[in-house]
Amino acid sequence: MAIPFQYNLRSVIERWTSTIVAVVSIAGVVAVFIAVLALAHGFQKTLVSSGSPQNVIMLRGGATSEMESAVSLDQIRILQDIDGIERSSQGLPLVSSEVVVVAAFPMKSTGTDANAQVRGVSEDVLQVRDNIRIIEGRFLNPGLNELVVGSRASQLYSGFQLGNTVLFGGSSWVVAGVFDAGGSAFDSEIWCDANNLNQTYKRPQNIFQSVTARLTSEDAFESFKNSVSTDPQLTLSVEREIDFYAKQSESVAILIRVLGFLVASVMAVGAIFGAINTMYSAVSARSVEIATLRALGFRTRHIIISFVTESILISLIGGVVGILLVLPINNSAASTMNWQSFSQLSFSFMITPEFMLEGMLFAVLMGFLGGLFPAVRASRVPIVTALRGL
Repeated sequence: MAIPFQYNLRSVIERWTSTIVAVVSIAGVVAVFIAVLALAHGFQKTLVSSGSPQNVIMLRGGATSEMESAVSLDQIRILQDIDGIERSSQGLPLVSSEVVVVAAFPMKSTGTDANAQVRGVSEDVLQVRDNIRIIEGRFLNPGLNELVVGSRASQLYSGFQLGNTVLFGGSSWVVAGVFDAGGSAFDSEIWCDANNLNQTYKRPQNIFQSVTARLTSEDAFESFKNSVSTDPQLTLSVEREIDFYAKQSESVAILIRVLGFLVASVMAVGAIFGAINTMYSAVSARSVEIATLRALGFRTRHIIISFVTESILISLIGGVVGILLVLPINNSAASTMNWQSFSQLSFSFMITPEFMLEGMLFAVLMGFLGGLFPAVRASRVPIVTALRGL
């Protein structure tokens, strides 16, 4: 028969000082582990949510980001006549020709400059990206040096209050409005008229870096892509917008996970040794109890299972504490450099039930490894030698 679970529970309570040490170390590892997953997931979800499955983005063939791309006005005019693009109530194709630059602005939190992505857009951009809504002021007027600022960018950088004048690129710009992009990467951007942005940075007026078009439906993608690919005048790559932004997020998300896992792994080693010390101490202090259990007929495997169970119980408590420690950061704001655009990207930690479950499983693994060797030692305590201490 198995050793009753109450025996392990009572032991954990009676040796509460050593238990607390093990619980705290495991809780710290679990909290860091979940925080890393939440950080990478938040970054990735922010970029992926920037895309719409009904939108396509086109770059110069071979370009992996907008910063590397160049699309001519002649190519854009050809694109506008291809079947599959949705049209406005006036019959105009819903296409946004866009220019992207990086400009430095002072951050509110530190006062130091950080790169922000400034996007030059067309007047139809709100119809192309229908998840964008103006929450303060109004949308910019084409041909004027006006800005509309993402909600997170307005919180991140100084001087972007409604009506303010901002200097960059050697020109003055007036903040006409603030928009909300539903937590996507566009919330960290600053938008203006594409032609004015080209003029400010002395770029050719008829060259853009990307073209985003809204299709009549998601199913129109393949035929539209084939039409672009087979036209010899269009040397462009075509991707669903949602797929494009998913690829953009991969490198930074992987980097966050790798660095975070390295930190969590080092901490986990310490936590496992902490659990081992706790359980070895328990074995030393309970040698008489263990010998008594063996004398009563409990077998070696029962002793091992009992001590591993006790170690896992401690780790489960640590896992729960770790989750409680990390939960307050859920949905809290963070920002990092997006290496694809070399600009600051604001996003939120996103803790999911799956991450909490993975944290608990990680805690159980630490508890199992931390309790296995002490459990084996406990099962080998000599009965006669230990009972002489009575």
